[in-house]
Amino acid sequence: MASRPTISKAVIPAAGLGTRFLPATKATPKEMLPVVDKPAIQYVVEEAVSAGLDDVLMITGRNKRPLEDHFDRNYELESALQKKGDASRLAKVQESSDLATMHYVRQGDPKGLGHAVLCAAPHVGHEPFAVLLGDDLIDPRDPLLQRMIEVQEQHGGSVIALMEVAPEQIHLYGCAAVEATAERDVVRISGLVEKPDPADAPSNYAIIGRYVLAPQIFGVLRETEPGRGGEIQLTDALQQLATDEKLGGPVHGVVFRGRRYDTGDRGDYLRAIVRLACEREDLGPEFRTWLRGYVGQELTEG
Repeated sequence: MASRPTISKAVIPAAGLGTRFLPATKATPKEMLPVVDKPAIQYVVEEAVSAGLDDVLMITGRNKRPLEDHFDRNYELESALQKKGDASRLAKVQESSDLATMHYVRQGDPKGLGHAVLCAAPHVGHEPFAVLLGDDLIDPRDPLLQRMIEVQEQHGGSVIALMEVAPEQIHLYGCAAVEATAERDVVRISGLVEKPDPADAPSNYAIIGRYVLAPQIFGVLRETEPGRGGEIQLTDALQQLATDEKLGGPVHGVVFRGRRYDTGDRGDYLRAIVRLACEREDLGPEFRTWLRGYVGQELTEG
């Protein structure tokens, strides 16, 4: 039996307008909004690299040039920090440019996530690859992507990250119909639907922003008609793979029960900053002390 290709490429769609964070995102890409002291997008690239994917393609759009600049060298800034002898900040500046081999392609028309993934076809070729959405930050202590790669190498086809949510929240996500397997954290996916009404949802397993995809997804996406919102939905293409394995299935899901930070919603973005700041060795002790005092004062005065 021929061995399956080793996964080495990650695709990060980053062409969205970030309208939920206006006016902050009028001139700044939402992916560059800081989570403590690093832009959200850097956490995502670091996750890909930690999983062994050091070839990263970012799908960008208009006004996204700061993304490229962030992962490029800044010789003037580096020189200034060197002259000051500020080795600590110099290392932080150089860290982002040394993370991975970065590539960029523009999604000319905002036709949805499926179309954004399709833009990666010339770069990816005929190998399985990972897709990481920038709104979901996965705690590095809970290596979801590594587990998904293991499952893909074992079963072939595509693998989707799933998370159990409250039934009344399922309309906010893509949703999977699942069948149990011998592994507690792995399910076989028999169907997918994008943002269903709770009464019509096949389960409370929500799709979160990590995928490991077979290259056959590109052929299916080319034939996928616009769906919900008039966009080409990745969920619709995966639904076809799940129901017709001859197209490039099967499709499995890895059920994630670890720590996830949603930066796509303003409230969750603020909560993510608080959680990550509390866990930082350099910031956490002092910040937690302040936070306890602030919360106590609010409860007393409230």
